[in-house]
Amino acid sequence: MSSHPYRVNPDDPRAPPQDVWERLSPEERARVVDSLPFEFPVSEATPPEGDPHYEARSRTREVLGSFFTRIGRKVYLACELPVYYPGEPMFAPDVIAVVDVEPHSRMRWMVSAEGKGVDLALEVHVAGERRKDLERNVERYARLGIREYFVFDRGRLRLSGWRLEEGRRAYRPILPRHGFYPSEVLGLDLQVDDERLRFYVGGAALPEAPEMIARLEHMVARVEASRAELEQQLSEEARLREEEARLRAEETQRREDAERRLAEALAELERLRGGPR
Repeated sequence: MSSHPYRVNPDDPRAPPQDVWERLSPEERARVVDSLPFEFPVSEATPPEGDPHYEARSRTREVLGSFFTRIGRKVYLACELPVYYPGEPMFAPDVIAVVDVEPHSRMRWMVSAEGKGVDLALEVHVAGERRKDLERNVERYARLGIREYFVFDRGRLRLSGWRLEEGRRAYRPILPRHGFYPSEVLGLDLQVDDERLRFYVGGAALPEAPEMIARLEHMVARVEASRAELEQQLSEEARLREEEARLRAEETQRREDAERRLAEALAELERLRGGPR
């Protein structure tokens, strides 16, 4: 057990440097993780930006989460989750993505405890000065090794992206291809479309919840219409079978009646002839 357990400073909460973390016992590590706050410190708090900001980031998480669940890929997604890198002040991007990890619920992302840093960060800017998102975060996220960083400027309807190349700690801009910004982390393309940030795979936009609901409702309507048509066909077939059975029964009855009358006529003829002598 370490002789100097790490204490989290409530006025400047930080995860311990990696060398300190490695010297802590499992019990001390657990206490450190639990003591890291999951609320926003004053230094990280930003003024509320209203519905456009909330909707953009929550829609992003919802669309990506639904897509990765459908294809069976493990990607952890979170909105404004406190992130702790060793020895660094806490920060909380609007959206983070970490690939190849279990996407269970978390209160914070502590890199030392998780054994992995953030792979992608996305910030949504709606109002106010842009230096934090477009300058300071570009330097900070690159220094921390976050592979990709995107900024969706909701006010100007503009998208910017940066990516780290192997072995570097400075971003290079992601250049759009035919209006799409490729994300190697997500395996998807990004584009601003109709005042929204959209994600694409193979040129097709990932459906958002209202679109999926509309598609499912249309599918259900088609299935119900097909079922009603099938039930009508089956009912008509049943009616035809009943009619066919009735006609066969009538034909059988007429044949039996004819055979009976023929037998009676032959018997009467035999009687009139006097019968056998």
